[in-house]
Amino acid sequence: MRTRVAIIGAGPAGLLLARLLHRSGIESVILESRTREHVERRQRAGILEQSTVDVLRACGAGERMDREGMEHDGIELRFDRTAHRIDMAELTGGRSVMVYAQTEVVRDLIALRQQEGGALYFEAEALSVDGADTDEPSVRFRHDGVETTLYADYVVGADGFHGVARASIPAERLRVYERAYPYAWLGILASVPPSCDELIYASHERGFALHSMRSSEVSRLYLQVPPGTDAADWTDEQIWDELEARFAVNGDWKLERGPITEKSVTPMRSFVAEPMRHGRLLLAGDAAHIVPPTGAKGLNLAVSDVTLLAEALAEVFNAGNDALLDAYSDLALRRVWRGEHFAYFMTTLLHTEPGADAFTRRLQSAHLDYVGRSRAAAQSLAENYAGLPLDAFREGAASDG
Repeated sequence: MRTRVAIIGAGPAGLLLARLLHRSGIESVILESRTREHVERRQRAGILEQSTVDVLRACGAGERMDREGMEHDGIELRFDRTAHRIDMAELTGGRSVMVYAQTEVVRDLIALRQQEGGALYFEAEALSVDGADTDEPSVRFRHDGVETTLYADYVVGADGFHGVARASIPAERLRVYERAYPYAWLGILASVPPSCDELIYASHERGFALHSMRSSEVSRLYLQVPPGTDAADWTDEQIWDELEARFAVNGDWKLERGPITEKSVTPMRSFVAEPMRHGRLLLAGDAAHIVPPTGAKGLNLAVSDVTLLAEALAEVFNAGNDALLDAYSDLALRRVWRGEHFAYFMTTLLHTEPGADAFTRRLQSAHLDYVGRSRAAAQSLAENYAGLPLDAFREGAASDG
């Protein structure tokens, strides 16, 4: 088998890259180790920043998002039993976010891929990436019990943190930066209309809580819990009681309760592998970086990676210019580290540090109060949450050069 671009992983990064390449007349093959049913059902992020929304619309993948997604112009911070709204649209000149689950983005992109007849293999396990430092890299994979080699001009690893792509790069070629946080999230899906019009981020002495949503009838909520927590140890009533305590404000706001249909625990960690290119193997999304979910940056960083990568590959194949591809890793990492810092900022601002002394907690309260009172602090949070324009990082790199 041979193609122009071999893509490992049919998550949003791999699928969107294939879609963008198709729009530029570039053939690709996607290999996904899981079943289609698994890929379309796994619960992940649900907040699309402005640039992600713009990319999906521009490539023809935004029709259902615009019909069913929920546009939000702000978020709410809660602390000391008070609510503070961050008006993103007003603070950023009209930028906003869209609440639209990653599972729905994946379904839309798979449907488009199949309509166009593009090659997409489910239950195709990538075993190795070979020859990345040659002119003809390849992916060895197993599908229907048969091992096959897919040759390509370039291989893109969009196969997540545990995928084979990054593991195929010699260890001495990578620099790894990581941090594990001393807390996790207990997340639930509940069949109940959201109790809020916009997301609520709550800082409480008992721990962080987040009220999000998946639709007008389904709520998504999270509680800070210790690492290693078993979701089964929490009864539904305990979860709702704890959420109610952490979201409590002075006034008549009420947390609506309903049947919990899913529980899971997510560890909190930051991870970056540099560089994001080894010869003709390029990394994108979780294969190269992980962020704690507090800043809603994981999916959006993956989209910015492949948007840049698709443009760079189009320049190579259609114009014979490899300058942007040569700059891919550096440009992508500029945005990645900005996203990492914002996620770190939101995580440390809002979570209760286990064993923190009274002085540390007061410092955290003072910072929250500053964000709630200062337009400059609120504006910084708003522009990072809604997402800085994609070109901002490229312009910075050009000026540095």
